[in-house]
Amino acid sequence: MQTVQAALVAAIAAAALIVSPLPASAEGSRKLVLTIVIEGAIGPATTGYVKDALAKARERHADAVILRLNTPGGLASSMREIIADVLASPVPVVGYVAPSGAHAASAGTYLLYATHIAAMAPGTNLGAATPVQIGSPVPGLPGITPDKDGKDKKDSARQTEPKDAMTAKATNDAAAFIRSLAELRGRNADWAEKAVREAASLSASAALQAGVIDLIARDPAELLRQIDGRVVELPGGDRRHLATKDATIETIDPGWISRFLSIITNPNVAFLLLLVGIYGLIFEFMSPGAVAPGVVGTICLLLGLYALNLLPINYAGLGLMVVGIALLIIEAFNPTVVLGLGGAIAFVLGALMLFTIEAPGYRLSWTFVGIVAAMFIGLTLIVFGSLRRARKAPAQVGGQAMRGLPAEVLDWSDIEGHVLTQGERWQARGTEAFKPGEMVEVASITDLTLTVRRRPALSAGEGGVR
Repeated sequence: MQTVQAALVAAIAAAALIVSPLPASAEGSRKLVLTIVIEGAIGPATTGYVKDALAKARERHADAVILRLNTPGGLASSMREIIADVLASPVPVVGYVAPSGAHAASAGTYLLYATHIAAMAPGTNLGAATPVQIGSPVPGLPGITPDKDGKDKKDSARQTEPKDAMTAKATNDAAAFIRSLAELRGRNADWAEKAVREAASLSASAALQAGVIDLIARDPAELLRQIDGRVVELPGGDRRHLATKDATIETIDPGWISRFLSIITNPNVAFLLLLVGIYGLIFEFMSPGAVAPGVVGTICLLLGLYALNLLPINYAGLGLMVVGIALLIIEAFNPTVVLGLGGAIAFVLGALMLFTIEAPGYRLSWTFVGIVAAMFIGLTLIVFGSLRRARKAPAQVGGQAMRGLPAEVLDWSDIEGHVLTQGERWQARGTEAFKPGEMVEVASITDLTLTVRRRPALSAGEGGVR
């Protein structure tokens, strides 16, 4: 009996081991590489996505993280936050510009330099890392022209030296920053500085020859095979041998919060949310109890302000927009032309001044501003003007509408009687006596009793009950 029980316990234990998930040690023995994908402009949403993904890689004891880049650049503040997270990551980060046709321009170049290992797919490029907010060169204009070997040559028609103190400070700071990253990772620091000062760019093969990147890989599987066995230095001076061959690759998708932030932090969307919020509250204050405009306006205004808080904005521009809207509302109630013209000018100037940067992916569309400005200016003048006229027009219903109506006396005794008006019989009273059939005028109404008075002399042809 004891033998049977022992066998039964052993069978149950074996089944539990088969069915139950692997312990942390067994799961950790499996090679795992996580992929973070940065597509498009780098902004606050990207920062949160990368931070969460690196934290997840640390929790899952991943062997490495692939930071796949295809970006025109973005906000410098977001770029620096991501670089700080990469430099502090206990999990090796492999920068990879892919797929073919992708690029890591501007902020993307800094990110690639910050990673432990830098790689590119064939047919990709990087560079043009001049800070755009200080007037960086625009591709296609006279300036740095890449030759067939991927090297850059200067156009004598342009001066690459900064022209003022603020530009010089911003350029020198960016150059020192990327040079420090290059020295930390043992890459070409001279070309890195050239990418900042002269907007230089390189193809994948030229970048490998120049020592800007470590390798070229056609796909993630080939990338993992090439970096297998390499040694990287982690924070604190620890060195790790990468074991990535035949590792499982998983992609970490951004959460709904990151996707939502990427939408509302678009300058055009934030601009629209701000205007919808302001006008929603204005409509609610003008028509108390409507509820819907107030609720929608409050939500949109809070979302717009939150998005603006994440973006570098000029508060003088925001103030001008508010002043412009206020002037347009005053113009609708008190037409003067001057206020309306001033409000329109203040609104447009405020919109143009609102964002202090022109980073890739974070430019306010002037076409969009013009369309929205025209729509909201027209809305203000037409709708608010109609509301003003409606308020000044005579009442059409209720007690106010009864005043001045003609009435025919049906019967009268002393100062009371009955009259006929609007096809209805009303109880009435007055300060004098009237005769049946006589036409009177409604002076006021109290509860359901009309106060009537003698009508002014009628013009020829006028008469009857209205």
